[in-house]
Amino acid sequence: MLANLLDILAITGPIYVLIAIGYGAVRLRMLAAAELRALGVFVISFALPALLFKALSQRALGELIDPHALLVYVLASLLVAALGIAITAFAQRRGLQAGAMSAMGMAVSNSAFIGLPIAQPLFGAAASAHLAIYLVVESMIMLPLLMTIAEIGGSGQARAGKVLRNVLGSLARNPMILGIVAGVLCSLFGLHIPLPLMRAVDMLASASAPVALFYIGGTLAGLSVRGMGADIGLIMGGKLGLHALAVFLLLMLVPGVDPGIRAALILNACMPMASIYPIVAQKYGQQDVAAAALVATTVMSFLTISAAVWLMKATGLIGAAG
Repeated sequence: MLANLLDILAITGPIYVLIAIGYGAVRLRMLAAAELRALGVFVISFALPALLFKALSQRALGELIDPHALLVYVLASLLVAALGIAITAFAQRRGLQAGAMSAMGMAVSNSAFIGLPIAQPLFGAAASAHLAIYLVVESMIMLPLLMTIAEIGGSGQARAGKVLRNVLGSLARNPMILGIVAGVLCSLFGLHIPLPLMRAVDMLASASAPVALFYIGGTLAGLSVRGMGADIGLIMGGKLGLHALAVFLLLMLVPGVDPGIRAALILNACMPMASIYPIVAQKYGQQDVAAAALVATTVMSFLTISAAVWLMKATGLIGAAG
């Protein structure tokens, strides 16, 4: 039992050590909070696109995205988001904007910055390919949908159409989406990248996880969780509990999902919300709750993710070899 716990901490522990180092660097004023933006730009615009391109370009086209897995993750995320909107906008009568932002916190995981570093030691090279599923769901479905709902709640349907077009346009220029598309095209047409360029891609890809985790820690240093217990509890419970539960239950109903992908889907749903959550919520006046929920959920996820890994190993969902 103790050996199993130590094995799990060997997987999750380094993730939070790097987050703690980033947190300490900002708190001790070794790095200004404003300077973190450069690290975020590096990860989002260079390191993660390189990682996605590498993972997808080196796999056969039929292995890239499992349609059953994509369906499960879309439906689970939509169900949890609908619940968040129903509770916040209708039961609590706080409006569609607050509801959409609660839903975003509950149903959009931090797949790239936290999910991938935790998945890599468990699933190996396949973890990078799984990331494509999450990014398609989160970046191309959930974020545009929830931002459009928030806009409808604040400005009416006419302006919402324009906002949706703007969101879709920004997605078309998103470096991570471009990395996915380039990787798929290379796989489809059997293109091979020259060795010097591929080594540069490898170097960028290897930097994605540690820099991303350091960045997460730094961003948490300036956030507060005071006075928002009920709202934080709803969002945190939805993100760390209901999202994974919805994925698990839908997997029982949808046959044909590979066991490795099955475990990866559940684990990714256990991750805290995306780090851009407070930034998006700021436009709709929900930034304080979003920032507080991000802090609380990320801290609590150390326990819940470790527990989820232990449970999946104990039940055989994740094999002993990872």
